Amino acid sequence: MGTLTSCSFSTFSFKIRTRPVSGALARKSLSIEPEKWISPRSFRRRGVSISYRELGFRCRSGSGGHGNYDEDSSSNTSKESNATTTAPPEEDDERRNSEFQSEKANTSVSSRPQDISSFGPPYSNFQVDSFKLLELLGPEKVDPADVKLIKDKLFGYSTFWVTKEEPFGDLGEGILFLGNLRAKREDVFSKLQKQLVEIVGDKYNLFMVEEPDSEGPDPRGGPRVSFGLLRKEVSEPTPTTLWQYVIALLLFLLTVGSSIELGIASQINRLPPEVVKYFTDPDAIEPPDMELLFPFVESALPLAYGVLGVLLFHEVGHFLAAFPKKVKLSIPYFIPNITLGSFGAITQFKSILPDRSTKVDISLAGPFAGAALSFSMFIVGLLLTTNTDASGDLVQVPSMLFQGSLLLGLISRSTLGYVAMHAATVSIHPLVIAGWCGLTTSAFNTLPVGCLDGGRAVQGAFGRSALVGFGLTTYTMLGLGVLGGPLSLPWGLYVLICQRSPEKPCLNDVTEVGTWRKAVVAVGIILAILTLLPVWDELAEELGIGLITTF
Repeated sequence: MGTLTSCSFSTFSFKIRTRPVSGALARKSLSIEPEKWISPRSFRRRGVSISYRELGFRCRSGSGGHGNYDEDSSSNTSKESNATTTAPPEEDDERRNSEFQSEKANTSVSSRPQDISSFGPPYSNFQVDSFKLLELLGPEKVDPADVKLIKDKLFGYSTFWVTKEEPFGDLGEGILFLGNLRAKREDVFSKLQKQLVEIVGDKYNLFMVEEPDSEGPDPRGGPRVSFGLLRKEVSEPTPTTLWQYVIALLLFLLTVGSSIELGIASQINRLPPEVVKYFTDPDAIEPPDMELLFPFVESALPLAYGVLGVLLFHEVGHFLAAFPKKVKLSIPYFIPNITLGSFGAITQFKSILPDRSTKVDISLAGPFAGAALSFSMFIVGLLLTTNTDASGDLVQVPSMLFQGSLLLGLISRSTLGYVAMHAATVSIHPLVIAGWCGLTTSAFNTLPVGCLDGGRAVQGAFGRSALVGFGLTTYTMLGLGVLGGPLSLPWGLYVLICQRSPEKPCLNDVTEVGTWRKAVVAVGIILAILTLLPVWDELAEELGIGLITTF
């Protein structure tokens, strides 16, 4: 075993460098190559107990341990040692003999076997180095001693009889136990969770998932199940960092600015002509003096408050649904948008969800709360529009705006009438715009794709395989512009960049959610599609939604 000298602190890893030695001892030197970075957990697997997971040491090895170098390496090392050794020959021989005898008595520090054949079929040096790097930098795996203990004491004839083991997790860092279920799955899972803590402590999370590539359903009914084991530090979400708080604050400030901009744009009939020309005429080059917009900021605040209020209700809905289930959520990361004020917010789960019903409840609570407030503002705004006493607060918008939504266009047509809607411009209350934008944002977030609220709800209600089919359909409709009109492309890019990955599985990812939850998810998706479905020209002309001119 090598002598460790010249230690200094380093972050997340430490470095061991072998000092050159000569003679027969060189063939007994450390099997860890010089200058290789080794993670602390890798040394735990090699027999050295290290209590610091996040901090390591940078150390130099003064003398070799057990291992093998090839003859060329030994020769080179011997030459370097002869060039740098200044001790007399007698002392040098005595030191070598002493170290050689001590190595026979000490246990060796073994690294990963250097034989390429241990990786299976022949691989190139680059592939072998890649395998080593993935193991060193990858997540910490389950302790084999704990796996044996769990197989012997956790599973059994009365609960779950293990017949096979497979890798589990994104990088195979866990263990998936396959076998035969001997009782009701929910009762077995609850019993195994309690006994797991008694056997190995609070180190692991146990997942009940559908057995991959199962030959058929379980004889007791439902899909066949298996149990996955992952370390808590690997499976549980990471805490929010300071930089994430800073980013969330900056995004919120940008969202406030985009909401105020929406309020100013809604007063287009009152804005100075040079400002309107710059934003509407494609040939305009020289920007106007933006100080001309300052008098309109105060009148834009009510609309901005409405947009921000919808966002607040959306997030409060998530947190109220998560609190009784003891599920932690991250701070919201608002996404500013100049057309709607905001695209909503990204809210992450900071706890592993206990079951699929919890996933459905928390996911739908946000868009339903935001849609409830938005619909209230939309209806109140339409009623105020028909009130002659509020005519001074009305703003004029192009009638083509109402063709952006089949559902909202029909509601507006039935409230305002054919004459008011069948014109070039329509006078409406600002609350109509705030409600319209809020409903559109809620509908976008309810779409069944990726990690959106709708995607999480579909995954919880119908399973991951169903989400794949729904997601492909949604991407196709967004790509063709069938949903969302001109906003379909930016929204589709946003989902692909930020929200495309499905949510991670729950602890109990097998038990069904019930018929009524599935029905609520289906109704939510249908309403979202009707809200985002544009009205084509022929139907708009027939219903009187906007003034259609045929050339």
